[in-house]
Amino acid sequence: MNQAPQYKVRVTKDHLVFSAAHFITFNGTICERLHGHNWRVAAELSGPLDENGYVFDFIALRDQLQKTVNALDHRVLLPTQHPMIQVIEENNEVQATFEDRRWVFPREDCILLPVANTTAELIAHWIGQQLLTVIGSRESSQIDLVQIEVEENFGQWAICQLRVS
Repeated sequence: MNQAPQYKVRVTKDHLVFSAAHFITFNGTICERLHGHNWRVAAELSGPLDENGYVFDFIALRDQLQKTVNALDHRVLLPTQHPMIQVIEENNEVQATFEDRRWVFPREDCILLPVANTTAELIAHWIGQQLLTVIGSRESSQIDLVQIEVEENFGQWAICQLRVS
């Protein structure tokens, strides 16, 4: 029983980090205070080798992750699909409300994420979706699985795996 080898590439760099503020809700009615993290990102792609002997080009993977990380850096991450957090863009401001709490930020300081909560898990999913748009645009790509890891605090990683169809 000689099985075909499976290949993966993984990218994690000291510069694949972003500093961003967020708050999450849990247990229905509990909303954390606004706070920040120095998040780290890693990506792993699985699939067969291409004609060059690559699963995926390290440089292209690194560069796309860097672009995504840069867009999140020094921003407030706000969820646009949360059932109890209202996020409204008006003029050059963003207002977020949860029950009797209200935050107002300059629009340029915010990233409005199409997620239900700004957890590390859902941020990892969003980053993975951004990466999939680039992978899907490459005709030669035969990636089977994209794994994104987001470290919220040292040693606390959220991992999202996305199967590529």
